[in-house]
Formats: sequence, structure tokens, C-alpha cells
Amino acid sequence: MKNKVYAVLYPIIWIFMRIFHPWKAVGVENIPEGAALICGNHTSLGDPLYVVCCMGSKRQTHVMAKAEIMKWPVIGFLLKKAGIFGVNRGKSDVAAIKEAMRVLRAGEKLLMFPEGTRVKEGETSEAHTGAAMLSTRTNTPLVPVYISPKKRRFRRTTVVFGQSYHPEFEGRKPSADDYQRIANDLLVRVRALEEQAV
Repeated sequence: MKNKVYAVLYPIIWIFMRIFHPWKAVGVENIPEGAALICGNHTSLGDPLYVVCCMGSKRQTHVMAKAEIMKWPVIGFLLKKAGIFGVNRGKSDVAAIKEAMRVLRAGEKLLMFPEGTRVKEGETSEAHTGAAMLSTRTNTPLVPVYISPKKRRFRRTTVVFGQSYHPEFEGRKPSADDYQRIANDLLVRVRALEEQAV
């Protein structure tokens, strides 16, 4: 079901980004119809905007954002109405997990960042297991996406979407080790897309 607030905000954001922070989208055809878990690297606050703009207005996308953003006056209210929801980092946020599962089971798209926080170029990070858990529990494909960390005003930032896939595991349901393996593999797939970001 289309979110009316999202539909109103999208062209405003699109125009702003197109003028001040233009983008180049690669591999958009890899985004499947229906539910999908879009997972990318995270180096700047504007990363969700680049991804959403690349995906187009017809692919309305929920975003899992840090809870602090949702408390910003006016902006937090509008984001919530547009389908963005907060997650408390550093602990198990049951409410956020339930909302993410609801979104995916409803056949919608969700953008999240497996590293859990912004990671500057050259820094190392570990993959959190949230995306792996959500994907396997809802049978939703993962879509790795690489957002170029080199962003300059009025210069294009490249966003590369990789092939969607369903993570594999043995047994009836994945173990904690499976979740970590899937999460690590996802981050490898994201970083491998860098060579296409030219």
C-alpha cells in the first residue's frame, strides 16, 4: 500500500538531491519486485537519500534509522509518517525487529545498514546479524548495495546495486553461527561492488 506522506516528500527530496547531491545509479534492474532487504555500506548521513532516490518513486522504501533521528522536531514526525522507523543501537530492540518483519511480510522494501553505524572510508567494521535474521525468518531476498564514500556537492555519487539472493543455511532454521556467516558474506558482497562504482 502506497504511503501518501512518502509520495509527497519524495519529489521534494529528489529535486534537492538532484541539484546539490546528484547520483549515478548502477544495477537498479537487480532490485526484485515485492519484498526485498536492501543492505549497504554507510559512510554519511545522506546515504539513505541516495539509495531511495536511485530506487525511484514507485519503489517506496522503509528505512531503519537510528532512534535519535526520530526524535528530531518536525523531521522525526514526518519521517515516521513516511514509513521510516527507529532502532535503538547496541541492544536488542524488539519493537524495531517486529516492525521490520511486518514490513517485509507485507511485501515491501526495507533499507538497513548491516554495519549498524557510519563507518568512514579506510576504517574497518564488523557486520551485525540483524539483516541475516530478518532475511531468513521472512524468506526475503537480500540486495547488497554500495554507496561511494566520496561525496562532493554538485558531483555525482555512484550507487551500485548487486544481484539479489537468498542466503543459504543447513537445517530447519539458522544458528547464531549461521547468522554471523550470512552477515559477513553480505558485507563482502557489498564491498565487492566498489569496483563498479566508477
